[in-house]
Amino acid sequence: MSLINKFLLVIFFLSLLTPVKFSYAQETGTESLITQTDESFTETIIPPTDDAAKTLKKKKKKNLIDLDAHFYWNLMINIATVMIIIGAIYYPIHKKNDYIFTFIIFNIVIFLMTFVLDKVKISMGAAFGLFAIFSMLRYRTEGISIKDMTYLFVFIAIGLVSAIRLEHHELALINGTIIIFTFLFDGNFLLRKESSQIINYEKIELIKPEKKAELLADLRNRTGLNITRFTITKINFLRDTAIIKVYYKE
Repeated sequence: MSLINKFLLVIFFLSLLTPVKFSYAQETGTESLITQTDESFTETIIPPTDDAAKTLKKKKKKNLIDLDAHFYWNLMINIATVMIIIGAIYYPIHKKNDYIFTFIIFNIVIFLMTFVLDKVKISMGAAFGLFAIFSMLRYRTEGISIKDMTYLFVFIAIGLVSAIRLEHHELALINGTIIIFTFLFDGNFLLRKESSQIINYEKIELIKPEKKAELLADLRNRTGLNITRFTITKINFLRDTAIIKVYYKE
């Protein structure tokens, strides 16, 4: 655990131990009357009336999380947006279902956390420590690609935006804009899609700069791909091989 993560974790626990202070008049519903004399201040406490006590109870009830119709509509719009992006863009183009579960769960959890934190008032130290705990989480599986990470960020952003209680038409417009731009840029409309592969190449005599054209022609002939460019990432002179990353357009 790094020093920064340890520091943030300590702040989080200290924030939990710090008592929350309220003013006496705000918590008990009493009113105070302060009079000033020449020598000192005197304070007279006026007992709360029945109306003040009822008003205080109503305010406490309002602090509870209210799952109203607005919440369910925003949740439906959020889930519908996620399903459209996954079902109409991500899966048909990339043909991968490894991260679909992660995308959906991340989106729903971020939506619920944002909604709850918007309703419940927490201290700045508690919120800071909460994100410190999240920063210590790491995936122990294989590395996620940049494009998959971008999709993950998109689903997190959709869950965040959907939970801040926008109007239905405003939320639908924002999510629709995200869907349109995702489809345009990842659907081979505005940008021609380019893929890449790693090749273990044995003709090490062709890696010389003056034989670049011959190397490119040999890679195209062997793979049958429309390779546009390549980069030599590693050379092993002991085995007379090279690791080449080729880029081709589908």
